Amino acid sequence: MHINPNIFKAYDIRGVYDEDFDNDLAYKLGVAFAGMRRIEMNIEVGDALPQIVVCTDMRVSSPELKKSLIDGLVDGGVDVVDIGLASTPTFYFAVAHYNYSGGIMVSASHNPAKYNGFKLVRERATPVSGETGIMDLRDQILSDEIEVVSSKGVVSQKENILDEQVKYDLAYGDVSKIKPFKIVIDSSNAMGALYCDGLFKYLPQCKVERMFWELDGTFPNHEADPYKAENIKYLEDKVKEVGADLGIAIDGDGDRIFFVDNLGDAIEPGIIRAILSRIFLRDKPGAKICYDIRPGRITRDIIEENGGVPVVTRVGHSLIKEQAIREGAYFAGESSGHFFLNMGSEGCYEIPMIVILKILEELSVSNQTFAEYIVPLKKYIHSGEINSIVSDQDAKIIELKAIYSDGKQNDLDGITIEFEKYWFNVRKSNTESLLRLNLEASNKVVMEEKRDEILAIINS
Repeated sequence: MHINPNIFKAYDIRGVYDEDFDNDLAYKLGVAFAGMRRIEMNIEVGDALPQIVVCTDMRVSSPELKKSLIDGLVDGGVDVVDIGLASTPTFYFAVAHYNYSGGIMVSASHNPAKYNGFKLVRERATPVSGETGIMDLRDQILSDEIEVVSSKGVVSQKENILDEQVKYDLAYGDVSKIKPFKIVIDSSNAMGALYCDGLFKYLPQCKVERMFWELDGTFPNHEADPYKAENIKYLEDKVKEVGADLGIAIDGDGDRIFFVDNLGDAIEPGIIRAILSRIFLRDKPGAKICYDIRPGRITRDIIEENGGVPVVTRVGHSLIKEQAIREGAYFAGESSGHFFLNMGSEGCYEIPMIVILKILEELSVSNQTFAEYIVPLKKYIHSGEINSIVSDQDAKIIELKAIYSDGKQNDLDGITIEFEKYWFNVRKSNTESLLRLNLEASNKVVMEEKRDEILAIINS
């Protein structure tokens, strides 16, 4: 079938299965990726072949795609290490911890059930992004310039990786400091259920109420995207119903994590990022901390107050990780719930289990409820991300730059404009004719006034 070129995105490959692509793409991707890694690693005849990790999430189409992908990798001349069903963080851990040459995970992250796709990494789980290989793979696949080689690879399986990951992550916390908590966790019928089960075996003092726990790629209860208010509402209601100390929500492939306080209110990811920045700066005083350019000023405030070095990045998990590695930053966080730790030779990737440990330990030591703890951090009022359909996005950004020319401007990713009492970012969607507005202000009145003012310009 015809492959839709738009499935090749800035951070991964993703589209509607059997509409935008099929199993043939998976095979061609395997051959092309194998060739790319062989060239990058200067593999010659007689050399040991690169070892590439492969795994899937729980989507209905994932097993067939994985089979075709493995066939392509083997024909492309690499050995395949099949780790089966795994979350994205476990996939990254496997590649980095066991020193494999790279990996491909079959997943469409938080997208609806009809979607699927692929996440690609090199050694140490270093992301392959649109700027570092995805578009090259696209061009090769679409032009049918893939090359099957004579030195075929072999397939092996590796098990018990999650057990090793849990033990590794536990070393970043102190379980003995964690008090008994009543916790509700919504795994969205997806991959976070696996590592939460693994982690909480070591936290018997915590009582966990599990929501939507059975792995089900049809997502029968709600979309696996807690960033949307309608999807985290189930968790908010359950926290209030059972009187829990906090709630945890996890997205489809398990790399994004969100929190609800004891009052049943979702906590802005920027606040969680600020808390984690404070915690990790205790571990590494003076460290660089990366955060994306979308509003979330409390993160910058906390980094500076705690002696760290704030580093602004573009939006997107691959781009943030790449910059954190370049800058030597210790911790990084994205406004959409991705939180990364740079562990050197062990890789730089999302660490949700470590995040859970650190948050529980922090609350235990503070002797405060979650709602009480975050009161000082709720200094600013956020609009949330608002999407508008705009046919000529570039022209609209130019118009905004002109109208708000008296503000401090930054064009790192879209346009960011700062004034004393409010600041905002407007950026283009990578795949749709959308402009995304994120605005923050010193109070609610200013936020609502400026939000509506800017949206009127965007939609005019």
